[in-house]
Amino acid sequence: MPESRTTMPTVDRKARLRLPAEPAAKQPAAERVRNWNEVFLGFDAEAARREAQRCLQCPAAPCTKACPLGNDIAAALWRIEHADPVGAADVFRETSNLPEVCGRVCPQEKLCEGSCVVGLKGKATPVQIGKLEQYCTDLQRATTGIPVPEVARTGAPVAVVGAGPAGLAAAEELAKSGHPVTVYDRWPLPGGTLRYGIPSFKLSKAVLDAKIAQLRAMGVTFVPERTLGRDLDVAALRADGFAAVFLGYGASAGNRLEIEGQDLPGVLLATDFLVRANLPPTHLPNDRRRPLAVGERVVVIGGGDTAADCVRSAIRLGAREVTWAYRRTEAEMPGRAEERQYARDEGVRIEFLAAPLRVLGVHGAGRVAGVELARMELSEPDASGRRGVRPVAGGEFTVAADTVVVATGYHVDEAATAAVRGLATRTGAIVMAETETGRTSIPGVYAGGDATTGPRLVATAVAAGRRAARAIHEDLAAAPRSEHSGSEAPRAMHGGHAGVHWSAHPLPPPVGALRRPRPEEGGVGALLDQWIDDLRFSNTQEGD
Repeated sequence: MPESRTTMPTVDRKARLRLPAEPAAKQPAAERVRNWNEVFLGFDAEAARREAQRCLQCPAAPCTKACPLGNDIAAALWRIEHADPVGAADVFRETSNLPEVCGRVCPQEKLCEGSCVVGLKGKATPVQIGKLEQYCTDLQRATTGIPVPEVARTGAPVAVVGAGPAGLAAAEELAKSGHPVTVYDRWPLPGGTLRYGIPSFKLSKAVLDAKIAQLRAMGVTFVPERTLGRDLDVAALRADGFAAVFLGYGASAGNRLEIEGQDLPGVLLATDFLVRANLPPTHLPNDRRRPLAVGERVVVIGGGDTAADCVRSAIRLGAREVTWAYRRTEAEMPGRAEERQYARDEGVRIEFLAAPLRVLGVHGAGRVAGVELARMELSEPDASGRRGVRPVAGGEFTVAADTVVVATGYHVDEAATAAVRGLATRTGAIVMAETETGRTSIPGVYAGGDATTGPRLVATAVAAGRRAARAIHEDLAAAPRSEHSGSEAPRAMHGGHAGVHWSAHPLPPPVGALRRPRPEEGGVGALLDQWIDDLRFSNTQEGD
């Protein structure tokens, strides 16, 4: 067994800084464009051990502080290093309900790996935390299986609306606390954006299926194809005996361009394109089972990871020319650099500083012919420090296209929010909820994840689901059973109910804005910078 992590392990940090990063085996681009399998092939036990050994076991644990879930990363990597990968997976599961997913899709370079001391100042590759998280949880699933805790159903029943990351996390935590949980979702299969928004080459459906099987084994019930405002009503759920309802329906409505030609046949929003591209028709709603023919030329508009998913899916669908248009430079792109490199390797052409003006149609044919774009240039930074863009005079150009995919972001579905009578919201149909509890303006109704913040991360949604589940359990345990259902009057959002001050859920900063403290700001940032500089100076003196 590894040395206990209750005390800091003794390691030679200078020697560890000299260890090289372990190569990450991937499918060659020429092969992977012909399948939908994941790109990263995974570490074997020895490669994982060597990579985990690069962890400095920092006393300040900046990687944990940067993780929205607060994963004890050093403890998990210590177990991998000492040949206990299943124990490492259990460490991740102490704070995360979806470590096998987060290891694949979280932007680690802006979170845990971006704060890794080994990679400070760009002098070395950070420890590959995400790939190690994937390694140990995959191995656990393949050997011992995802742990299924024994659950005694002693609590009041709870309904969860939305089977995405926030809903799944809330459902698991509530089930662990003894509550019978029923999850309602608008899609035919559970998973939400994890299944219907993320292609299989990034997140294998088998990984998600195993998680759903674990939740079913815990007694969680899934009810598919139920949509708020159509055949699902929160007040009716409460009247039917659910003691509480958690709203975790996310922010999955796609943004439109609102330019000429947006509604031409062959112009698709990202979600419609992705679900039809990477799932079999039997897993889709009836209105989305029509075969997807993209033609030879595809243009994708947008700059984030969803746009990357779309261009890479288009390649796999057989498109000969795929153009990715983004109105700023690569430095401003919000998505992962790794995904952009994958796209380049697979043959995607990226047009930076290119903004769409209109979608062109074939005269008299009623279908897409191309996109007219304006060449842009960066302007001076605004008060927030972000540089704007402006068109270059005479810089218009056209890219031919048979299909145009709009991947310019998502927002909360206004119809879903409006269907919950008495629910307080703010601009953008975002649900107002208490940050630490998920309590909304309606007693017994809680919310979390993207429905309360707008589009964010899988990890932030999981964290919100966990917090809300804890509050639901505590509230129900404290309330007389006779109060577990009913239709109480809505809460006032600014005081006046049980001494709780209600306000809009604060928006976290964009992921790209996350950074470590600078040395001159003092605190942990200064200590870490001084420590790493001392270590590197010592290594240099030794001739390295």
